Amino acid sequence: MPDPLVMHAGYAGALMIDNIDTDQIIPSREMRAVSREGLGGGLFAGWRYEDPGARLEKPGFVLNRAPRPSILVCGHNFGCGSSREHAVWALAEYGIRVIIAKSFGEIFHGNCLRNGILPVTLPEAEVDRIAAKCDGAMMDVDVRTQTVSAPGLPGWTGRFEIGAFPKRLVLEGLDPVRLTLKDAGIIGEFLDADRARRPWVYA
Repeated sequence: MPDPLVMHAGYAGALMIDNIDTDQIIPSREMRAVSREGLGGGLFAGWRYEDPGARLEKPGFVLNRAPRPSILVCGHNFGCGSSREHAVWALAEYGIRVIIAKSFGEIFHGNCLRNGILPVTLPEAEVDRIAAKCDGAMMDVDVRTQTVSAPGLPGWTGRFEIGAFPKRLVLEGLDPVRLTLKDAGIIGEFLDADRARRPWVYA
């Protein structure tokens, strides 16, 4: 289950390639189980390793640098392609909490919000500026005020949009199942009343 995300301070890593699809984020050969566990090592496996089988890392690739980024800065249409939720699970297990991009694949964007990763869409010029000035540097994200800032960009504050419902999911660390369980008492009362009213349905 996702952890609540209210404010996040972390290192940014720029991966400024347009149309990065979910098969590049987590290649199908890395999806050895339906579980969300154990996917972080396969994140960007085709780009991250000289030899994916031996996990021999390519020097200089954004995920292999120290300090490890928890904020990715990307181009247009990040997370396009298939709807595989494993892509988001792999990013989360690696430690990515925020993705700043010029645009996102629609399904991927929704999967992020349901799995504890904040997708932030900013204007193209602002993303380019972040990638140029903040790659490898600290950034701050405040979900409550819907703002992004960085010491490397003094005086600049980026503002992003997020709907009330997805904002609640991110702030409280909820997914649709956990959100439903918050109303378990109400659901139980309804079932008890409905069982008394229509016992034949439950026979």
